[in-house]
Amino acid sequence: MEIRQTRGVVLRTTGSWYRVRDSKTGGVYSCRAGGRLRLHGDRSTNPFAVGDGVVIEFHGQDESPLIIKREKRRNAIVRRSVNLSKQRQIVAANLDRAFLVVTVASPETSTGFIDRFLVTAEAYGVPTTLVFNKCDLYKGQLDAIARLDYLEEVYSKAGYSSLRTSAETGEGLGKLKSSLASAGINLLSGHSGVGKSTLINRLVPGLELKTGGVSSVHQKGKHTTTFAEMFALPSGGYIVDTPGIKGFGLVELERGKLHHYFPELFAKLPACKFHNCLHRNEPKCAVREAVQKEEIAESRYLNYLDLYENFEANTSYR
Repeated sequence: MEIRQTRGVVLRTTGSWYRVRDSKTGGVYSCRAGGRLRLHGDRSTNPFAVGDGVVIEFHGQDESPLIIKREKRRNAIVRRSVNLSKQRQIVAANLDRAFLVVTVASPETSTGFIDRFLVTAEAYGVPTTLVFNKCDLYKGQLDAIARLDYLEEVYSKAGYSSLRTSAETGEGLGKLKSSLASAGINLLSGHSGVGKSTLINRLVPGLELKTGGVSSVHQKGKHTTTFAEMFALPSGGYIVDTPGIKGFGLVELERGKLHHYFPELFAKLPACKFHNCLHRNEPKCAVREAVQKEEIAESRYLNYLDLYENFEANTSYR
């Protein structure tokens, strides 16, 4: 029996089966993990994630290909498993950019959730853009518009780019398309109900992903995407749709380096009196001075303090 191997990229993960695209031919195969596969030290709930480069092996026409190797990841978005606190979940791997979809209402995305995501992206080296979606709903709602203006200012000061979009009216979709890495992998993430799948349907005509609304009782999104999946963009590259994330527990971070992943805090460290300043109670702390002068947003600083003080509850390791 002839055995052949080829490289590919994981497009979808569903339990023990994986959809893999052949990097040479473009063919797509349903694969299982090979029995000889060894992933030493892997503590994740999913050994393969969307975006992973893999080697697959064919053992005849009637057998499903086997994944026999996972290639080294360039980066990843990682979160703590909800049910297994000592394990991690790889949301997606080998990303060129992440887009965190945020809504100020229907449902509201908290700054705590935003900052947890951004800390993880900074720690793993994934550039991130904030996408403020459903802007068509905010017209005439002064509180929502004020909240949107405030969040844009907060994250602009922190060094993050942002976009305003509406999947319904098409507002900002041109800018979103031009921001996508045309030769790479782009991740769309966020809470359920923020409009990720609807945005992807507008970016990839004919895809027709299932979409859902927001619960009128709890004002939270209804899950429609049940697994991560990657789709080819018409302009080149890929976009990853992910299930809505309720919480975002941090993993594999050191408490003493947490402030390194808040770019505006880390930039002030050289001006602090102590080189190992944690920006809590230390004298002559440049970060606290910057917060008082409104150079650093108070919400970002308070979220940093909350993550630091409740570190064991917010992270699964260290």
